[in-house]
Amino acid sequence: MFKFLKDVVSGSGAGVKDLPYNIGEPYSSAWGSWTHSRGTSKDDGSPVSVFSITGSNANDGHLAAARNGVKRLRTVRHPNILSFLHSTEAEISDGSSTKVVIYIVTEPVMPLAEKIKELGLQGIQRNEYYAWGLYRIAKAVSFLNNDCKLVHGNVCLESVVVTPTLDWKLHAFDALSEFDGNNEVSTGPMLQYEWIVGSQYKPMELAKSDWATIRKSPPWAIDSWGLGCLIYEIFAGLKLTKTEELRNTASIPKSLLPDYQRLLSSMPTRRLNSSKLAENCEYFQNKLVDTIHFMEILNLKDSVEKDTFFRKLPTLAEQLPREIVLKKLLPLLASALEFGSAAAPALTAFLKMGAWLSSEEFNNKVLPTIVKLFASNDRAIRVGLLQHIDQYGESFTAKLVDEQVYPHVATGFSDTSAFLRELTLKSMLVLAPKLSQRTLSGSLLKYLSKLQVDEEPAIRTNTTILLGNIASHLNEGTRKRVLINAFTVRALRDTFPSARGAGIMALCATSSYYDAQEIAARILPNIVVLTIDPDSDVRSKAFQAVEQFLQIVKQYHEKTYAGDGTEATDSGNTSLPGNASILGWAMSSLTMKGKPSEQTAQAPPKATSPLVSAVSNASSAVSDIQTTKLARSASSGGVDQYMDDQPAPVSPTSTDGLGELENGIHEDHEIEKDGWDDMLPLEDEKPSPALANIQAAQKRPVIQTKPQASIPRPKSTSQVGKDADDDLWSSIAAAPPKVGAKPLNANPSATLEDDDPWAAIAAPPPTTRAKPLSAGRGRGSKPTGLKLGAQRINKATSTQKF
Repeated sequence: MFKFLKDVVSGSGAGVKDLPYNIGEPYSSAWGSWTHSRGTSKDDGSPVSVFSITGSNANDGHLAAARNGVKRLRTVRHPNILSFLHSTEAEISDGSSTKVVIYIVTEPVMPLAEKIKELGLQGIQRNEYYAWGLYRIAKAVSFLNNDCKLVHGNVCLESVVVTPTLDWKLHAFDALSEFDGNNEVSTGPMLQYEWIVGSQYKPMELAKSDWATIRKSPPWAIDSWGLGCLIYEIFAGLKLTKTEELRNTASIPKSLLPDYQRLLSSMPTRRLNSSKLAENCEYFQNKLVDTIHFMEILNLKDSVEKDTFFRKLPTLAEQLPREIVLKKLLPLLASALEFGSAAAPALTAFLKMGAWLSSEEFNNKVLPTIVKLFASNDRAIRVGLLQHIDQYGESFTAKLVDEQVYPHVATGFSDTSAFLRELTLKSMLVLAPKLSQRTLSGSLLKYLSKLQVDEEPAIRTNTTILLGNIASHLNEGTRKRVLINAFTVRALRDTFPSARGAGIMALCATSSYYDAQEIAARILPNIVVLTIDPDSDVRSKAFQAVEQFLQIVKQYHEKTYAGDGTEATDSGNTSLPGNASILGWAMSSLTMKGKPSEQTAQAPPKATSPLVSAVSNASSAVSDIQTTKLARSASSGGVDQYMDDQPAPVSPTSTDGLGELENGIHEDHEIEKDGWDDMLPLEDEKPSPALANIQAAQKRPVIQTKPQASIPRPKSTSQVGKDADDDLWSSIAAAPPKVGAKPLNANPSATLEDDDPWAAIAAPPPTTRAKPLSAGRGRGSKPTGLKLGAQRINKATSTQKF
């Protein structure tokens, strides 16, 4: 039984070698006979504080008081009282003698006197911090006196320590005892270890050991006096050496002076209760105390109060002591955001405070919270994170983005909110450089392919701009499959002018990735059409792009045929420096007003060489057919409808217009039709040999015995001279084809005139250009009784249908 009680009081009986903590350098000051040292845990290296006291033997009075302090500290728990972790008592032999040492391990703290010197606060900020610290100590003393009916006995500067978050905490419980004022029989000392308290800190009744008066006094009488001593030492900056020094009030703030005097009243019954001090003291009513107090009871506040508070917090944080904001408010905000008690506006203040930290501290204190917040289902939190991603995105490691951040961010691509989709899209400008090639090709480009046909025009435009900006982070195979298809097939054919302009800009910014064959065959034909775009801004960009790409092709020609023996496969060496620049975003999809052309992103850079003279001649040769088709395509109902009519070039296993994104298959250099073939000038098809024979026969004059009116010859698509006609006829002057009579259902009784072999297929002159085609291809029809041979053709028969 005795061993069990000893273990409860002293902890484990193991020696200092078995203490699961490492003891480091001691601080210069500590309470009483204790030594306060820094320490770390042997398990995880976390910091701790180690208090130790040494006695000559186990019955030493200081060790007995220390054991009382260990027991009290272990059992009394309060936010403003030092947190106990471990304790042990060990015997240490130094050769000639054996000493007994008691160790107490607590949370990491620092003596208050040293912390005040380290902070070096002045003026209003010093008063605000002192008010917050005294407020916490007053609450701790009130808890002991009013709730637990305990008397600390020695509240002073040395009995207060400071945590890493700058919170003041009360310790030094060696003299702590129960208040037995209701026990009239007791006559002995109420504080068993009052002898360890310095005489300068004892009130008059305790100094005289007037236990009868003490028992008749309220429980807070002794500790209220101690609070007065603490206030004096803090503001005077000196350790109290004698009681008379308490009369010097020059350093005490005026708002605190009346309460200070009531704490040090000579009559114990009139001393101010510590709870009243915390509640009613005017000195404690300042911005810092109110802010921290609000944060600590945040769960008790309603949504309106939270929203109002967090909207004011960024401005308020600039007025508070910087050290306290970073070490106290910032951890409170991080905890509130992680557990969902803080509203979305708190994120703005959190990131603003985090920006005041060093890069190492930011990575340790802010980034872990941000990563956790990306998994939040609160849309407002996600919007806030994406809006400020430029403030912290560069601090992410590539592994962290690829494995933890991007999977949560990517859900915004398919969100029903257009604003969130756009913010997600813009965040990729920061995150995409940190993504692996597998994630870029297998996930991101799929989302961008869908966003290029989004219902919001600004999102489509910004998708094109993003592709142009992240092109340098794609591997060569992916660029070959994606860029030209995305910019020409989709962006240049978008019904939104800004999207078309963005497509031109993206092509110019990525010109170094295209060879001369791609520029000539796939890029220039699509850009030239936009030189007659209805939007003036698009036309301007198109002319600049044509000039730039023609210069690249011209240089390729000069290198290829100048006799240097090497072909220029990299056409971007002479392109504009815009390849490495970042294209600006288009307007927001939620604030889109005015003319789209006025809200387009920045214009592409001008070409470095003058436009080739042949371009102006070629641009003026656009036929009416091209203009009609371009107008028809521009008036279509959107990207999806247009893409249905114009098949886009795809890879063997993809239909999204950007090529296959999840495998390494490269599309052939000659891709499928991308929908621009119908824009070329129409040419007359060359007639088939049978049709040519029929047309030639129709042109030949019919030989008849009686003169008749000449038959006008049909107009030909090409004018041929007389000599050419003679050659033409000589080339086709041959016996009639054997199958010539079969489709005409000729009457067997009819006789042929041997002197005119072409009379059998002679036909009246067509009234239109198309009728000879129908006559030649309509042999399957069944004409009415028709006789072969030369016939008299009258006006009535000229309308006969074959």
